[in-house]
Amino acid sequence: MLRVSIAAAVAFAVLGIGWGWLAESSVILLDGAYALIGLGLGLLSLHAARLVEGGPTPKYPFGREALAPLMVGIQGMVLLGTFGFASFDAVGVILEGGSETAIGSALGYAAVSLIGSVGLWWYLRSRAAESELVQAEASQWAAGWVLSAGMLVGFGVALLLKQTTFAGWAAFADPVLVLLASAVIVPTPLRMIKQMYTELLEGRPAAEVREPIEEAVLAVSAAHGLPAPTIRLGKLGRKLYLELDYLVADEWGVGEADVVRRELLTQLSEPGRSLWINVELHSDPLWDAPVEA
Repeated sequence: MLRVSIAAAVAFAVLGIGWGWLAESSVILLDGAYALIGLGLGLLSLHAARLVEGGPTPKYPFGREALAPLMVGIQGMVLLGTFGFASFDAVGVILEGGSETAIGSALGYAAVSLIGSVGLWWYLRSRAAESELVQAEASQWAAGWVLSAGMLVGFGVALLLKQTTFAGWAAFADPVLVLLASAVIVPTPLRMIKQMYTELLEGRPAAEVREPIEEAVLAVSAAHGLPAPTIRLGKLGRKLYLELDYLVADEWGVGEADVVRRELLTQLSEPGRSLWINVELHSDPLWDAPVEA
């Protein structure tokens, strides 16, 4: 999946930068630069994916799943910087009175870019649930098709303006599109940076990840006559850490913990998820006090 994304990024980078230079369009150049940056990040993601797939090693006994959220955050920061710089440049162009862009040619590029970006986004999205690195690539292509759709609409409006008494306003179409695209796309890299921050600091997973697991834990516990445990849940890339601490009477033994662990491994296993489950039984009420919210 990452190799396909990288190959497409090469094609879009060459197409965007070349077409943008010929059409004298900043927003098309931005699209090409976006693809070029995506190429570099895609190569890094591919290398990170190989390291993650390698599993635990003597040097990294818990594996290297932290590379996944780290790469997602790096992608977010690079994208945020790219669109921030482009917005700054667009404001300068507006203050200088706009720019002359070959509107017809720009419309052609926008149509080609939109079709390609939607296709890549759809392709990657089909497997995004199995890898956060693929999710990050899919998010980049989603942002790309939003940018392309904005170009298509904006250059279409500019073409119509050229046929009216407001033809002078068409010169502002290109920089205004850069600003609009940046405003629409900025939430995507911000979300990626937030994801990195939460996972690397071992924060609580999102509700859609957390709630089904907590429900399964409570159901399995009740089925075996165990009290509700203290649940600690963390997510790091595809790895999910689940620690359960049960306060029980002295007659409970290791066998019960093994049964709970096996059942939860069966119920919670799914493609793209690596489960690390630790079940502890203890009779000391002061040993593991619940963490206050």
